[in-house]
Amino acid sequence: MTQQNKVSDFDYSLPTELIAQEPSAKRDDCRLLCLDKKTGAISHKSFFDILNFFHKGDVLVFNNSKVMPARLRAQKKGTGGKLEVLLIKSLGDSWECIVGGKVKIGTEIEFLDTKLSAVIISDLGVGLWELKFNVSDSRLLIIAKKIGEMPLPPYIKRIEGANKNDNKYYQTVYADNNKIGSAAAPTAGLHFTKKLLKNLEDKGVILVPLTLHVGLGTFAPLKVDNLKDIKLHKEFVEISKASWNKIKKAKRVIAVGTTSVRSLEAAATNLLSKDKQGNYFGETDIFISPGYKFKIVNGLITNFHLPKSSLMMLVSALAGRDNILQAYNEAVENKYRFFSFGDAMFII
Repeated sequence: MTQQNKVSDFDYSLPTELIAQEPSAKRDDCRLLCLDKKTGAISHKSFFDILNFFHKGDVLVFNNSKVMPARLRAQKKGTGGKLEVLLIKSLGDSWECIVGGKVKIGTEIEFLDTKLSAVIISDLGVGLWELKFNVSDSRLLIIAKKIGEMPLPPYIKRIEGANKNDNKYYQTVYADNNKIGSAAAPTAGLHFTKKLLKNLEDKGVILVPLTLHVGLGTFAPLKVDNLKDIKLHKEFVEISKASWNKIKKAKRVIAVGTTSVRSLEAAATNLLSKDKQGNYFGETDIFISPGYKFKIVNGLITNFHLPKSSLMMLVSALAGRDNILQAYNEAVENKYRFFSFGDAMFII
């Protein structure tokens, strides 16, 4: 097999009408494409059928990060010029943000229907700005919960932005209120219902949480073509000692989403710090592409990813590029729904 060294090796053709604009009416009623990573065999199921693929003692690892309602409507102070601010992550005394509209260092921003304000204090490059708000982080999150919209990805087109259903469906059922920090949903987990999780536990599957706060880079296009030149964004990861102990003892680890994969493999390759209690934490920019040898993950539940994305390379590392492209082409032929609100794939 020819070694894949270029981003262009991970391209495929996708009709725009297959990009899902709305979630499934029932979370676990979406379609599920199952791919045998060893043989390349493909089967077509419904997501609730996933229960049949699990065995007693399997460990299912999921990302419990909660999405912030991070898109805030705003205006330039004194001019009324409309702006849109997307909160990305806290920098301590300030925030990394995307600002939609013409701004510069020193621009003062007022947020609609609130006394919240901010000033741009630095240009972080690649479309990012550092904002200093007039309230604490905890207060900012409270205000964002009241006035913010869910930060839907750019390929979901809405005439008037997010709707009230997005607050429910662009969030996993296991998102932890104490783990708020994602600027995008870990979307593979959107298909799970509380009933399905209970059925998995009743079957003897061990459910294990970790936290990775999903950042801007999820949707950022790769600007180089050589895989050796790729540098990913950093995202915060946290894995408790209790979770890690269960993972280490497992005969088979199934990850929910690429964020869980990156977290587990970052810990396994000593890319995270460890506190005195044995909890892993820290930021990681681990890039997984074909040729990578997985230390922890045996299987993956995921959505269908954008062409030429780092996530296409990650799933290709697990299942082989040829198998992945064959599966994606078959999904297109069978009119699967793609991306965040789309159908699912199980690599086993």
